[in-house]
Amino acid sequence: MQPASLAAPRLIGRSPAFLQALQLIERMARFDAPVLIRGETGTGKELAARAIHYRSARQHGPFVPVNCGALPETLIETELFGCERGAFTDARQARTGLVAAAEGGTLFLDELDALPPRAQVALLRFLQDQRYRPVGGARECSGNVRILAAASPRLDALLDGHHFRDDLVFRLNVLLLELPPLRERPGDAQLLAEHFLAEHLRHHALAPRRLTAASLDWMACHAWPGNVRELDNRVQRALMLSDGDMLDLSPQPALTRVTVVTPASVAPGALRSFHDAREESLLQFERDYLQALMQQTQGNVTHAARLAGKERRALGKLLKKHGL
Repeated sequence: MQPASLAAPRLIGRSPAFLQALQLIERMARFDAPVLIRGETGTGKELAARAIHYRSARQHGPFVPVNCGALPETLIETELFGCERGAFTDARQARTGLVAAAEGGTLFLDELDALPPRAQVALLRFLQDQRYRPVGGARECSGNVRILAAASPRLDALLDGHHFRDDLVFRLNVLLLELPPLRERPGDAQLLAEHFLAEHLRHHALAPRRLTAASLDWMACHAWPGNVRELDNRVQRALMLSDGDMLDLSPQPALTRVTVVTPASVAPGALRSFHDAREESLLQFERDYLQALMQQTQGNVTHAARLAGKERRALGKLLKKHGL
């Protein structure tokens, strides 16, 4: 039996689309080739990558996940390939990179569509023959890693607009795994909700609870724009903010009161233009949403961007705009 650290993650679902994806994961694990995993935010792309790794011949090697959007563009090659001492001003000692950290195992490139142009070039060179030079070094090193990459549907738009290297995608897209969104997985929302509920009850040492019939009906009809991550967050939030034996996941009335201003309730001349009133309402909505989002994700901008379905940089600009 494998130790817990080497166990493949549990992938939960029984819908036809999900079972088909599981079959592909099992098959792709047999072959030591690059895999491109496509899917909307929250569909479980990293879980799929871990499943491929821990079912493969590399399962005893390291699994190194990399958030491509978090790589600083000026230090891309150092982060990936390491550097020699004195290679640049702050390089006081030699350091290894992520490729070396994944030696004998798997390097998982998450949010590939956020990879800066300079990093795309550096990665493409490495993928050609898995050889590289640490920054500031003369010796050439050879890597032995399997590359798995995950991208959102945004990658297609970047390719169409020539904002992402198609030759890099060709290198990675040897095997393609498309993960279905939760709205295309009938019945799986209930299975997942019950799984998340049991996990959170155990984690918080709470008494058993059951989902209400209204929850089951609502889950079957909801579009799930945030997919499995949205479902997990909703279960956890409902569990923390409610009491009793039953748990209701269906939408609750808003906690904030909206004041409707009518002509009869204000003095003559107090009404502003439609444009100004709309802009102020939109700004207030943005601020309220962002505050709740950052509170829920405990200030983690990357997690918040995934939950909101926005690019990390775009969310960062919104947060700066509102001084958050």
